[in-house]
Amino acid sequence: MQKLKALIIILRPINLLITFLVIIVACIISIKGDYSVLKVFFAGLTGALTASAGNVINDYFDINIDKINRPHRILPKGELTLKEALGFYIFLFLVSLLLSIFISLIALLEVFFASALLFLYSYKIKKIPLLGNFVVAFLTGFAFIYGGMAVDNSKAAIIPALFALLINFIREIVKDMEDIEGDKLQGINSYPAICGFKKAKMIIVFITGVLIILTVFPFINELYAIEYFIIVMVIVNPLLVYIVKSLFDDDSTKNLNKLSNLLKLNMVIGLTAIFLGK
Repeated sequence: MQKLKALIIILRPINLLITFLVIIVACIISIKGDYSVLKVFFAGLTGALTASAGNVINDYFDINIDKINRPHRILPKGELTLKEALGFYIFLFLVSLLLSIFISLIALLEVFFASALLFLYSYKIKKIPLLGNFVVAFLTGFAFIYGGMAVDNSKAAIIPALFALLINFIREIVKDMEDIEGDKLQGINSYPAICGFKKAKMIIVFITGVLIILTVFPFINELYAIEYFIIVMVIVNPLLVYIVKSLFDDDSTKNLNKLSNLLKLNMVIGLTAIFLGK
């Protein structure tokens, strides 16, 4: 029973549920014509299992760091052995592949691709400044492409995927700024730790500018209705401008944490705008 509890905890159940819901939302946003409810469910489930497998292998590679910084986690506490964690990762990986076959061959290839990228991220990529941030943001956007594929309309998922990628890329850099002291103690070479806050802020300004410009095009090209445009122009873009201004006014850990949460909220608002503007 204790082992079962440890396996559930290492899955990160809340993150699993969030990933499941994100992909379901991606499917709903992309629906055009007939679709299979079963395929939508399997898309959410396989995406969630893939993300959970990524969490397990990340804990596997981080065991030594977690012994110092997160001793309360399952592996440092010894509630699961490294061999058991690796076996559980392989199990989750194989189950996600198997279930993706019921969606399509493309789904199988996409799950394999995402799984491979998550493995490489945990093993090596996350230690590379900016590239690790980009991979996390890319996988968030890729979840929308995966959802679009499940309802045979990946094209409709491109805009929400790009929006999710860019806003999460900004958030990843903000989170690195927030965690800079802890990262230095752990020997993690994040971009803000190597190049400083000033350069990190300039990258955020650039990405935010690109994101704001891109939000206008779907309405101009008549891809989304007026509801989308109103929400984006009244809430999403002004909030992005506020976040950048606040970042330059106050880069304390407390404010960075607040801005990180605002970025998460703004992504939800942006996706709502896309849904209402369909």
